[in-house]
Amino acid sequence: MNIKHKILLLALLVLSASGCKKSFLELAPESNANAETFYKTKADMDLAVNAAYSTLYNVYDPEGPVSYTAEMMGDNTTLYIIAGNQTDKFAFKDYNLQTNNTLVYSFWRTYYSSLYSINIILSKLDDAELTAAEKESVKAQMSFLRGLYYFNMVRLWGDVPIVTKPLSVEETYKVARSPKADVYQLILDDLTFAAEKLPPAAIGRATQGAALTAKGEVYLTLNDKGNAKAALMSVYNNPNYKLQPTYAAVFGPTVKNTKESIFEIQYLGGASSISTGTYSKFYRTYSPNVNVFGFSGIGMNQVTDDLYNEYETGDPRRDVSITPGFQNGAVFQEQKYPIKWIDPTAVKTDNNVLANNNFMVYRFADVLLMLAEATDDPKYLNEVRTRVNLPLFGTPGYPSAKYPTLALAIEHERRVELAIEFHRWFDLKRTGRAVTVLSAKGKPVTEKKLLLPVPETVRLQNNIITQNDGYN
Repeated sequence: MNIKHKILLLALLVLSASGCKKSFLELAPESNANAETFYKTKADMDLAVNAAYSTLYNVYDPEGPVSYTAEMMGDNTTLYIIAGNQTDKFAFKDYNLQTNNTLVYSFWRTYYSSLYSINIILSKLDDAELTAAEKESVKAQMSFLRGLYYFNMVRLWGDVPIVTKPLSVEETYKVARSPKADVYQLILDDLTFAAEKLPPAAIGRATQGAALTAKGEVYLTLNDKGNAKAALMSVYNNPNYKLQPTYAAVFGPTVKNTKESIFEIQYLGGASSISTGTYSKFYRTYSPNVNVFGFSGIGMNQVTDDLYNEYETGDPRRDVSITPGFQNGAVFQEQKYPIKWIDPTAVKTDNNVLANNNFMVYRFADVLLMLAEATDDPKYLNEVRTRVNLPLFGTPGYPSAKYPTLALAIEHERRVELAIEFHRWFDLKRTGRAVTVLSAKGKPVTEKKLLLPVPETVRLQNNIITQNDGYN
């Protein structure tokens, strides 16, 4: 059996294990015969680990849970999607989510099926034919992914069921939502172990720097600036990381795994990727529905005027990140959309654009701006501004009338530096500014609406699962 067929077999194993059971967590019973016999050899575990990493494609999909929330529920983007359930899609940007929203349920399933892929590896690790060092490496990588996913989930739903091992269907009905404090403790435990055991460098895999960066963001979210600083300073002082020389050099279909990158999702485009599914969807998904590029775009995360106008005069990041539209013959079609992930040479098929661009979950500029927040020191913010030749915070040329405090300066800088990279809404929530900022721009947001509803289907399947306030 060749490698390609083995990967397909593993994917079917996981899908059959998680898809056919009426469990609210969409998990497999531990008695699944294939699962009992598969996770034994090093080759088995390598395939299983690759499958666990492939869940990143779903979690960070351009139409996935992080995109719909971190961008669509903020003020950076809107959407002009013409396919699918319009009501459920527009409900995110309009803060009109209902408990029967099909996307919210899909996102819940995405996370718990991903956690199943991680947890089953961890549960089989002791009996696998691996060396102690290999087992420790696998455990550290899975701990990182689990910590990262639960960090996303606790920010989306608040209290969530904690599952750290494969469960039988009967067991899933006894799992209630755990308090946020317990979820954050699991996250920190996982990321701390990962940071201690992961290597300092690895292409396409979790590293010590990735775990420390995530840990720093977790501590910032918990308003523990001292521990955030400690974690982030470890990354700052790591010679493996530094800013790219220009902002334009951060992105591109052939720009991969640079020193600015801390954790990067790997994509591989080209004609063969139609069968492997490794191509990047960002280019097509973020392109306008109707265009002149030779394919039909999806129209997701189309840029708002508010974000476009946030950039200072002369800031080169705007034109690297956003285009105001495209030329259609003699007519310029105005529609602002992201261009960080365009791949003009990508192979185009009837329904796909097989782009080659990677996606960075964390990069060094993000660390610098989080350090400015953790330390209240503009030095780190100014390192980011130095790269783009803009006046430094605290100097006469800085737009201090608009951003008079360091906190507002950081908020502005993160918005333009990390635009459309799935940070904005989480940033506003972390700093307690979401309701103030978004309601001033016409969003009907309240504190209760800063959490998603628990899907109605989940509560029908398990009646001990409670609902978030405001959705009963």
